[in-house]
Amino acid sequence: MVRRIVVLGADAAGMSAASQALRVATRRGETIEVVALERSHHTSYSACGIPYWVAGDVANQQTLVARTAEQHRRNGIDLRIRHEAIALDVDSRTVEVRDVDAGTFSTLEFDEVVVATGAMPVRPDVPGADAAGVIGVQTLDDGARLLGWLDDVKRRRSAPCRAVVVGAGYIGVEMAEALLRHGCEVRIVDRAPQPMTTLDPDMGMLVRTAIEDLGVDVVTGASLLGFEVESDDDTRVRKVVTDRDSYDADVVVLGMGVRANTDMAAAAGLPTGARCGISTDQRMAVHGQDGVWAAGDCVESFDRISQRWVHVALGTHANKQGRVLGTNLGGGHATFPGIVGSAASKICALEIARTGLREADASEAGFQYVVGRVESTTRAGYFPGSKPLTVKMLAEQGSGRLLGAQIVGHGAGSAQRIDACAIALWNEMTASELTMTDLSYAPPFSPVWDPVQIAARNAAEALDT
Repeated sequence: MVRRIVVLGADAAGMSAASQALRVATRRGETIEVVALERSHHTSYSACGIPYWVAGDVANQQTLVARTAEQHRRNGIDLRIRHEAIALDVDSRTVEVRDVDAGTFSTLEFDEVVVATGAMPVRPDVPGADAAGVIGVQTLDDGARLLGWLDDVKRRRSAPCRAVVVGAGYIGVEMAEALLRHGCEVRIVDRAPQPMTTLDPDMGMLVRTAIEDLGVDVVTGASLLGFEVESDDDTRVRKVVTDRDSYDADVVVLGMGVRANTDMAAAAGLPTGARCGISTDQRMAVHGQDGVWAAGDCVESFDRISQRWVHVALGTHANKQGRVLGTNLGGGHATFPGIVGSAASKICALEIARTGLREADASEAGFQYVVGRVESTTRAGYFPGSKPLTVKMLAEQGSGRLLGAQIVGHGAGSAQRIDACAIALWNEMTASELTMTDLSYAPPFSPVWDPVQIAARNAAEALDT
């Protein structure tokens, strides 16, 4: 009897799992049937690339598609676009499916099911949140909608478009650059004291200064109260209202983060964690549910530093988890070993990166720590094009083990340095050990002591005091 696997969600995790399961099962001589459901128009695309498509760095949305629906079908996957799973019944082994375009419903049986429903943008529950021109940017359809709206504003207004980005995290700062590139007057509004709350406040202040130098108005400590529209007959957004002030807006981009899309999974009785992501083991099997698997932005991941379960929505994790899941689903064996929280972003020439724990995270996890920090340059100071760079590093008191690192730099190559820190964290290296690692050197790429090593050395010296 052919085993039927139904995959709910056809982006990074879902299609990685589906493709890998087919490969592994075929190598083992087993025939399986894989059916994948996707509610949108696209599969296997880079959501992280959407801000760069909107900015114009990427030519078109098809460039962001790694594998089309037809390519997946040629590889043996029964991929059903514009079909959304709306209910999951683990006991009866069925999924209720809605054909989005036709509005019809059907029931699909499965032997095993993969939940890869991803994450959903946080939309504020405030008046006017559904106003025309208030746009969250999560899918390719969202990106196309934003570009169309910007074109419409340019046709309607002779003055520059007034754009407000709500949220100053990764998506917020990336979209701020994209809007600047469209000639918009850009304002970022956030309730936190500084942009980029994934960094410590002192590093966030560096980001704020750099963003303001680009001409972006950064409003912090402002809680969103709602959106005003043009009139009862015209629902286009015209103002963003906060507890500090109101701000004119022709377009609003929501960058308030995402939450795990697990409402259907929770309704089906699948276990979820403190961050509302689905709980799995290292094989990506859902705890206590035979034949039920999950991966990607809808699950929680184990943080190797804090030793806690966290929700981090990134394509890097989704692809790895999908591959692990697919290997196991196809009859092989693989495990997902966890994360250390590495991420990078940019706005114009400013590069931002972090890995591991912030100071607040370290304190919450019960660590006693020291801080090593350095203001250095991206290249040898005498070499043309050298730009300022700040590295901050945390190390545990007693053991000297690295706990986290953050980088804010004004030149190419700044953010990439975080990878050396991530490898050090992954392997539980101490600050002293990182100081003496054999990193490459040439004046066009770094000072003779790389800033990462200087920050580690400063942390090691603080441990000795």
